Order: sequence, then structure tokens, then C-alpha cells
Amino acid sequence: MSHDHGHGSAGSRHAGRLWIAFALTGSFMLVEAVAGFITGSLVLIADAGHMLTDVIGIGFAILAISFARRPATERKTYGYYRVEILAALLNSVLLLGVAVYIVYEATVRLFDPPSVDSTPMLFIAIGGLAVNLISAAVLMAGAKESLNVRGAFLEVVGDLLGSVGAIVAAVILITTGWRYADPLLAAFVALLIVPRALLLLRETLDVLLESTPKHLDFDAVISAMLADPEVESVHDLHIWTVTSGFVALSGHVNVPSGARESTILVRLYNLLHERFGIDHVTLQVETPQLADALGQPCLPHAANCFASISSPLAPATRNLAP
Repeated sequence: MSHDHGHGSAGSRHAGRLWIAFALTGSFMLVEAVAGFITGSLVLIADAGHMLTDVIGIGFAILAISFARRPATERKTYGYYRVEILAALLNSVLLLGVAVYIVYEATVRLFDPPSVDSTPMLFIAIGGLAVNLISAAVLMAGAKESLNVRGAFLEVVGDLLGSVGAIVAAVILITTGWRYADPLLAAFVALLIVPRALLLLRETLDVLLESTPKHLDFDAVISAMLADPEVESVHDLHIWTVTSGFVALSGHVNVPSGARESTILVRLYNLLHERFGIDHVTLQVETPQLADALGQPCLPHAANCFASISSPLAPATRNLAP
């Protein structure tokens, strides 16, 4: 079924939230970086480093949204939706890079922990916590809908953890003078960020590899299509995510000779859209005669290419593989 690609990306609805987080994070990053160098605190420097990746990551997220709003062209038939996914991928790599650097720096400092001016460190860390809480609250709603916004949200959460670590380290330094608190908590905060970064990386790679979205059951989609009384079999079915909130499906369905193909297409589209939330549906309806004429126009070695999945109500169909 053919229609235009005028779908709005999920991230574009939250551009204003990203701008607020960008302004808050960028402003306090400068304050925290200067304070970290003055006090000698690795936790503050680590948190400022996370904020720097936030500024870069949120900046790329905003840029990606502006690209995603561009119309499709003859060369970019899906438009620039995937730029949002690339921005999320970049955010995950930045998070991992900063975590590795902080762990390395903390390890070096454990052998010779420097003296840290803990009182200014405590006040700066509290200010950083407040800024990160506001930014996280602003981005939370968008993080549920868009991988792009989720990447920025996870960066802010990483900063929030860094601020908590800086506060704890400052309190320990003030009360006990134990200098190992600063590098140990910096490393701990960095390690907390790694699982979130890896999860975001996996999700973005799933989109780029055009995996079936996690929230959809592939077999359930096929079963629902086969429940139509005029669908005898389904093959070469593919379900993928173009960008967050935009799921597409393509496939071939076999129907009896003489069936009203347009009526079947409308029924299947309504089914896929209403039950599974799939907006972009492209189906090729094949009668036995058309299937014989076409052969098997599907991807080589595709999982659902070499055997048609038949309805239990229909006679068994032949294997359509060449």
C-alpha cells in the first residue's frame, strides 16, 4: 500500500525540552570544570566531563531533529529520520569513552591521591545535582518515546550520578580527610554509566540493522495476518524501525485466484495499524498465477524467505524459493 512518508519523528516533539537541557547543562559545565581544577577534585572534573558530553550529545540531538524535519528527496526517500538514530549512537559512544577515561584517571590517582579542597567541592556538587535534576525532569517524557532524546536523558542521568558521587566524596573528605574517596567514587560513578550506555548502543544498532522492534511479536503479527479468511500464506515479511516511533512493514501475501486484492489490502492495513501500531505498510498480494510468474523476489537467505507460512484454513502452499 502506497502513501507518503510524512511521518513526524518522536524526537521532534521534544526539541524545546532539549534546548532547555542544553542551556542548563552548558552553563553549569563551565562552572564545574573551573571548580574541579581549582579544588583538585577528580569527581568534579569527571562530572564536568560528563556534562561536556551532554552538551555535545544534546547538541547533536537537536541537530538531528532539525535534519529529520527535512522532506524526503529522490536520493533520500525516507528523508533524514535516521540522523536521530545516528545521534543516539554517538551519545552512547561518548558515554562509554568518558567512562573509560574517568576509570583510567581514577586508577592513576589511587596510587597518589592528591589533596582536594572539599568545602567548595561540596557546594559546587550540590549545584550540579540541582541542575541535573531539572534537566532530567525536562527530558524524562521524551526519553520514553525517542532513542535520540533517551540518549540525551541518559547522559544527564550520568551527570546526576556524578553529582551525587561528588557530594558523597566531599562529605567523606570533610569528615574524615580520607583522600581515596574522590578517585574511588569517580570510578564508581563511571562504572554505573556503562550498562546504560551499552543498552542505548544495542538499541540503536538494532534500529540500524533493521531488527524487528522489541515491542512487537513477529509470530503474532504473522498469525494475525493469517487469521484473515482470504490470506493463504505469508512470506518475505520484514518489520523494522525507521526512527523512534516510526515502524514499517513489508511482505508478500498469497490469496486465492479471483480474490478482491484491494479489499484484502485495506483489511490487512487496518489490522496492522490498529492492533500493532504499524503506520507504514507495504504488501504485495500474490495469486498462484502471479507467484508462478514472479518466482521468489525476496532477500537471499532471509529467515522467512525459503518457506511460506500457511494459514491452517488454507491448503498447503508450495515452497516459493528458487
